[in-house]
Amino acid sequence: MRLTLIVSLVTCLCAAWSAVGSDKPLVVEIWPGTAPDENGNIGEEKFRMSPKLDRKQVEVTESTKLVTNVTKPTLTIYRPAKDKDTGTAVLICPGGGYWDLYWQLEGEEVAAWLNSIGATGIILKYRVPRRPDEPKGEPARRPLQDAQRAVSLVRSRASQWGIQPQQIGMVGFSAGGHLAIATATSFDRRTYEPIDDVDKISCRPDFAIGVYSGYLKAKDKDEIAPGLRIPPRTPPIFLAHGGDDIISPPDHSVLMYLALKKANIPAELHIYATAAHDFGVRTSDQPCSTWTQACATWLRHQGFLKPPKQMH
Repeated sequence: MRLTLIVSLVTCLCAAWSAVGSDKPLVVEIWPGTAPDENGNIGEEKFRMSPKLDRKQVEVTESTKLVTNVTKPTLTIYRPAKDKDTGTAVLICPGGGYWDLYWQLEGEEVAAWLNSIGATGIILKYRVPRRPDEPKGEPARRPLQDAQRAVSLVRSRASQWGIQPQQIGMVGFSAGGHLAIATATSFDRRTYEPIDDVDKISCRPDFAIGVYSGYLKAKDKDEIAPGLRIPPRTPPIFLAHGGDDIISPPDHSVLMYLALKKANIPAELHIYATAAHDFGVRTSDQPCSTWTQACATWLRHQGFLKPPKQMH
C-alpha cells in the first residue's frame, strides 16, 4: 500500500515537473477588449484538418491542421534556446485565403524553423474567415488591423520578452504573405482608431518576408494591387515563390519586387522553377525547400541574426 502510494506520488511529481519544465509557448491576446469592427457572431473558434490536394496545386499534399472562426486575435510566442537567441523576433502570418489559418504548416513549423536560426517565432492568429463586408477575391481588412496592433504590442513588450525593439520582422505565406507586406507598407497609416498607449508605438516591421504571396498583383494589369503602396521607409523585403504556382502565380512576387526596386527599397526575390504552392518551411528534395537557407543568409546580411552576446 505504502509502496503504491510512494510510486503514485513520484509519478504525480514527475508529471507536474514535466508540465512546469516543458516550454509551453506564451499566448497573449492582442486587443484589451473586443477587436475593432468585431461583432463576434461567427461561431466558436475551432481547429480542423485541411483538404488533401494534388501535387499540381501544392507541394505538401497531406492534410494539416487549420484554425478558423477567429474573433479574438492572439500571439503565440516561441522562444529560441538562450545560447542561440539573437534578439530578433518574427511575427508569423499563416495563409488560408483570409478564410482559415494553416496553423501547422505555416505557423508552428515556421516558429520551429525561426527558433533554429536564433529568432523568436510569434504566430499571429488574425481574424478569419472573411466577414460579410469583406468581398471574396480581395484582401480582408480586419487582419491588417490585427497585424498593425500586433507589431506595436510586440515592440511594447520587447524588453519583457527579450527582444530587440529594432529587430522585429514579419513572415507570411500566401494570403499571410500579403498581410506581412501590407503591414510593412502601411505603417504610416494606422487602419483603426488608436485605443491605448500601445498604439502610440510604431507598427513598422523592421523587415518582411513574403512566401508565395497572393493579392499583390492588380487584376489584368502588370502592376501591384491598387490597395498597396510603397512609402519611403518601407523596410527591406524578401520574396520567395514557386514558378509553377497556379493558386498564386509568381507574377505577384515579381511585380512587387519590381515596384520595390523602383522605390529604392532593398529587396531580394527567389523564384523556384517547377515549384507549386504551399511548401512552407519543410525540407524536401525540391529546390524550393532551400528558400529558408537563402532567407537566413539574407537576414544575417541585413544584420538581424547577429550571434547572441556571450555571458562572462
